[in-house]
Amino acid sequence: MFTIYVYVLDTLADWELGHITSELHSGRFFKKDARRISLKTVSSTKEPIHTMGGLTIIPDCLIDDIVVNETSVLLLPGADTWNDSKHGTILEKAREFLALGATVCAICGATGALAGFGLLDNRPHTSNGAEFLEMVSPCYKGQNFYIDQPSVADNNLITAGSTGALLWAKQIIERLGVFEANTLEAWYDYFSTGKPEHFFALMQTLSSGNRN
Repeated sequence: MFTIYVYVLDTLADWELGHITSELHSGRFFKKDARRISLKTVSSTKEPIHTMGGLTIIPDCLIDDIVVNETSVLLLPGADTWNDSKHGTILEKAREFLALGATVCAICGATGALAGFGLLDNRPHTSNGAEFLEMVSPCYKGQNFYIDQPSVADNNLITAGSTGALLWAKQIIERLGVFEANTLEAWYDYFSTGKPEHFFALMQTLSSGNRN
């Protein structure tokens, strides 16, 4: 089983998590015999957090409850509040994840937080621009590893800019291996283009016996 820990914080950018959490939780396109998923929201307290879209989330567990192993995944969404020092605890946990081979997935403002902790200094990554990382994290030293793409996967580190949520989701799903390859390609092609032929191709992959 994969345990997906979704870090929640005030002003969380709702749309950045939409594709990945809905697909991992629903399992609607999972391949036969895909590993089961446990998805948990996590924060530094059990106090409600309020997203940018005005939704209220009560965290399922605390940072201290996180179990780190190779089947653990940490999702770090964008937010306007990453500069609060209280998030240092989850960033230390992200360092532990990376060191142990567990997967860390960060998007938008969360990439700036990783940069501020030196976690992007020596690994291929992306964000909203290298200049963005320099602005929000003056100690950032990873310019030589910056890749100007919507989302970048480097083994157990997957980063994205604010417009890269769909590709980010694709790369996370690919990392977990819960879709058949042809299902994942059809899924991505449909949601990135809206063309009906890709929708029918997606449905065809499911009818051919790929799904649970």
